[in-house]
Amino acid sequence: MSYLAGEYDVAVVGAGHAGCEAALAAARLGMKTLIFSISLEAIANMPCNPHIGGSSKGHLVREIDALGGEMGKNIDKTMIQIKMLNTSKGPAVHSLRAQADRKRYQAEMKHTLEKQENLEVKQAEIVDIQVENGKITAIKTDIGAIYKVKAVILATGTYLKGKIFIGEFSKESGPDGVSAANQLSDCLKKLGIELVRFKTGTPARINRRSIDFSKMEVQKGDEGIEAFSFENEPKDFKQVDCYLTYTNEKTHDIIRQNLHRSPLYAGMIEGTGPRYCPSIEDKVVRFSDKPRHQAFVEPIGMDTEEMYIQGMSSSLPEDVQIALYHTIPGLERAEFTRPAYAIEYDCINPLNLKLSLEYKGIEGLFMAGQINGTSGYEEAACQGLIAGINSALKIKGEEPLILDRTQGYIGVLIDDIVTKGTNEPYRMMTSRAEYRLLLRQDNADLRLTQIGYNIGLISEERYHNFKRKKENIEKEMRRLKNTIVKPNEKVNQFLKENGTSELSTGTKLSELLKRTELDYEKLSVIDFERPNLSKQEREEVEIQIKYEGYIKMQEVQVEKFKKLETKILPENIDYEKVSGISLEGRQKLNQFRPRSIGQASRISGVSPADISVLLVYLQTMNSK
Repeated sequence: MSYLAGEYDVAVVGAGHAGCEAALAAARLGMKTLIFSISLEAIANMPCNPHIGGSSKGHLVREIDALGGEMGKNIDKTMIQIKMLNTSKGPAVHSLRAQADRKRYQAEMKHTLEKQENLEVKQAEIVDIQVENGKITAIKTDIGAIYKVKAVILATGTYLKGKIFIGEFSKESGPDGVSAANQLSDCLKKLGIELVRFKTGTPARINRRSIDFSKMEVQKGDEGIEAFSFENEPKDFKQVDCYLTYTNEKTHDIIRQNLHRSPLYAGMIEGTGPRYCPSIEDKVVRFSDKPRHQAFVEPIGMDTEEMYIQGMSSSLPEDVQIALYHTIPGLERAEFTRPAYAIEYDCINPLNLKLSLEYKGIEGLFMAGQINGTSGYEEAACQGLIAGINSALKIKGEEPLILDRTQGYIGVLIDDIVTKGTNEPYRMMTSRAEYRLLLRQDNADLRLTQIGYNIGLISEERYHNFKRKKENIEKEMRRLKNTIVKPNEKVNQFLKENGTSELSTGTKLSELLKRTELDYEKLSVIDFERPNLSKQEREEVEIQIKYEGYIKMQEVQVEKFKKLETKILPENIDYEKVSGISLEGRQKLNQFRPRSIGQASRISGVSPADISVLLVYLQTMNSK
């Protein structure tokens, strides 16, 4: 028996990392919002590695924070170890990574949702989405509650027809034993939405008391703690240790002897798995020349003895898993608390999305996270934030927020999946961002906070602090470029001690700062008029001056990119009638309906010659 349960602006289906950001953004922008989870205990769950950030993913978290999202603040509250990765390389690839207390992370995010104005948190399974005249009108729960809504954001993660595999055993389930969503897939198919099957996996969890850490390498956190959120000051805390051990030939022999029992190799799994996060059996097969593989042993919280074994994802039977884990130094007596498993689930073809993350052909239906074919908490969260913002903007009758590839990793990610699609779970990597020297994690606020403020997700106080920081950086850069250091005994002695050439003529401080041997802190010995800047401000000044030449080169590339992105294609253009476009180009352009010439140029099958024809066509149209 169905009943009308109420009327709302936005309904978010799923309360993982995408759903939480989507619901908070919509509610904070004044929308009367609902968020549903099959289990409230699964809100912001970390069914895989309980960490936030990492290479390129740290960039996404900083960008989420700069726009007014929650993930950075939540990990700052609940981290138990923090590290800056890639410090031996340039600043473009520096990335924060924090180990989280899994349960505290969940509890903090759940409480944040519960306290948020305009937001109601409900436990229910959504089984039907109602559409009239191509527009979202309502959703229905499994117990018959109907909610009239103006927009729906699907953030279903790995729950859509989720299926767990452990060797020959399989069952319908979401992660961590939570029920799968088995009815919504059929509803989506009836709406004409194309579904595909993807797969991911997770390693076993092991009781700490059964591990011999003396046989492992200790992995400590950084002494200089940094916060993810630009609003938070770094807070010192007692960090936990992580550990590193390795597989060996015995491990690999057990895996090879039991490959026939792996559901992946036995053909039981239909879904495509992530190439950049393979299972241990995949690693042994694909990298047969490697004598060992890393296994990181990481705590999942302060109030549990469970340890996570990163790098050992598997779908082999439990008895095989136990045997191979017992060959690894330090894990010879390991006691499993949870076996590793693979999970297969339904997701959509993201080529059917607009850059706003609205589904083409169904007005008011947005999608975010793993349902879009991506992998990872951070990738999900940034999509959730954009979907939440754009659902609110649509209801308000305003233009959507679309970040391009020059504005952030978020823009790269969304452009990649919407324009190029993905035939495997998509993972963000620094190599995907062609303008990564401009898209550093340190300057995410300088790039995106103004946008967050204009939308309405950044407070007046935060905006005031942001403007002051920006002014301090600009003022200090001007001072360094205008301050001349004259050659004298003290200056040249300082330069000699730091292994760099002495001065024979007056030189600007900014030129000295560009020298490899010097940094901003070292220059304080000969620079007596410097202002009292924060650590973030000092870091930004140094990076912008040291890499000024490279930054200017990328800015020239960005200008060329922008020219094509600003050439907007009419929505009603019939590419069949544009003479000169190749047959494949016509088909792809009519199918994907690109927003701009720039986006059209990135569609597979659209040639440079097709783009030239489109540019002439646009020029002709605009001159009429």
